[in-house]
Amino acid sequence: MKLVPDTSVVIDGRITSLIKSGEYKGSTIIIPEAVVAELEAQANQGREIGFSGLTELQELCTMAAENIIDLKFTGVRPTLDQVKLSSGGEIDALIRNVALEYEARFITSDVVQAEVAKAKGIDVTYLRPQTNDILTLGIDQFFDENTIAIYLKDRVPPVAKRGTLKNMRLVRLRESPCSEYELRSLAQEIIERAKRDPDGFIELEKRGVTVVQIGSLRISITRRPLSDGMEITAVRPIIDLSLDDYKMAPLIRDRVMRERCGVIIAGPPGSGKTTLAQSIATSLADGDFIVKTMESPRDLQVPDHITQYTSLEGTMAKTADVLLLVRPDFVIFNELRKNEDFTIFADMRLSGMRMVGVLHAQQEEDAIRRFFDRVGFAVIPQVITTIIFVREGEITSIHDVEFTIKVPEGMSSEAHLRPVILVKDATTAEVKMEVYRYDGETIIMPVVGEEGARPETPPRVEEKLPHKTHTDREADIQREIGRYTNGHVEVRITSDNKAVVYIDDRDVPAAIGKGGKNVAAIVNKLGIGIDIRPNSELGAEREAEEDLELGEGIRIHINKKELSIISPEHKERIVDVFAGKEYLFTATVDEDGEIHLAKNSTIAQELIRRHEDGEGIRLRPV
Repeated sequence: MKLVPDTSVVIDGRITSLIKSGEYKGSTIIIPEAVVAELEAQANQGREIGFSGLTELQELCTMAAENIIDLKFTGVRPTLDQVKLSSGGEIDALIRNVALEYEARFITSDVVQAEVAKAKGIDVTYLRPQTNDILTLGIDQFFDENTIAIYLKDRVPPVAKRGTLKNMRLVRLRESPCSEYELRSLAQEIIERAKRDPDGFIELEKRGVTVVQIGSLRISITRRPLSDGMEITAVRPIIDLSLDDYKMAPLIRDRVMRERCGVIIAGPPGSGKTTLAQSIATSLADGDFIVKTMESPRDLQVPDHITQYTSLEGTMAKTADVLLLVRPDFVIFNELRKNEDFTIFADMRLSGMRMVGVLHAQQEEDAIRRFFDRVGFAVIPQVITTIIFVREGEITSIHDVEFTIKVPEGMSSEAHLRPVILVKDATTAEVKMEVYRYDGETIIMPVVGEEGARPETPPRVEEKLPHKTHTDREADIQREIGRYTNGHVEVRITSDNKAVVYIDDRDVPAAIGKGGKNVAAIVNKLGIGIDIRPNSELGAEREAEEDLELGEGIRIHINKKELSIISPEHKERIVDVFAGKEYLFTATVDEDGEIHLAKNSTIAQELIRRHEDGEGIRLRPV
């Protein structure tokens, strides 16, 4: 019997399997030169299927040497142009011509190739995918029930990550290093399994890398020139959680089920983001919603009734076009990485699609910043409604995103009124961060003080700066802010946890830093809120200030917001304040010898009126 196998049969190892089983023993195997050329081209491109096919040809040569089969190479070697046009069927046509010439049986596992051969009157055997003879993979020997991932590299002993997300350790599996021959054998077995297993497919095939998905196992095979040696990495999920297993499940359901759903799941690599995303997808699908996923590679482990989409013709934009026509109830966008991904997510959300996205971020503000760098400020609250942060498999925080017009935290002048995005704790409704535009920069400012505190709350001021006076604090602030300006730094302590700092107008952006990181670092270090303002504002404020000398070492300083009674002689003492002979109030003089009153308060206005009426203001220690 004369047989002509095509490239697909050689790659998946079916022809050698059938010979070993005895079905084609003693046959003449005719290999078209077009098959050899196609495999050679794939191997030169660093594609693993090319190396797998060449290994099969070597196996056929061994069988021929042992007189198990007769082997013949024949046919016309394709030109470079024909190789480039292989996707259009040029190579397939050359292979079919060999079967016609030798009146041989044509064997293929490519359904299109089989139908074309039948149309041309060729004797065809179509090998369908088989599952009954699928055995365990060679890499299974490196896994146990606690293994998360294995790492096999040429000339290096194999290692594995074992344990849980909270307690993970790297374990050496054996002392002897892997050889390139061993890794090539494992890679060939993986490729053959992916070709034959209905639950397996080749997700990515490029020069130097092949990514395969077999069931829940994701396998990456790399070789030169991408990596400095051959390496196989296999990762699998070790835990399958339902949404009810998370302690904040009711809150997540509430946020996801809202009509305006733009949920972001963020966290460091390996923190459990994908596990949470697939639990949300499964919960929605089980709740009579149509759910689709967008991911490249397809990594989510979801039920069959959830269709998983990857990039169409190399871009997610075309996949989004398809999904907008399909109109699912929810779309899970796994792994937002490229600028295009963020733009597509925003566009689909603004189109009315309810979206759940997954992205890498070390902390909550990093997740927000990654969107602000790519999506317009004004549309962010419509794109992102909730941020869920995951670390070590647990949900550490859930934040809601809202939009308002206000003076940002730390700024007091109405001139600073501007659009502000509020990031609130979903459980307490406390504002944790404010995001606004300042001098062309996007500022992400953690809120400190009574309105909210950062997750990494700094030590109390009493612990960080024990017994420091206002003068000491002013010096600390001047020293820290002075690193960003060569000009004069004027500091005004307005309360125990607030200070206003004036510097040269041109140095304000540098002191604030990109995303507010510089001033936020100073706030955390000194434990006091800081409002940085340009000196041009200070000039206007000084025009509104006034100093009144009262005699006996006492004076009054008045600015736009505050009236201060200054008496260094009475510092840190409790005093009664009199106008003439009439008692007005009792107060404590601070360590700087000052009593501070709100300028618009009743007692401050009464004090000014009494002074203007000529009544002497005096202090008497209690």
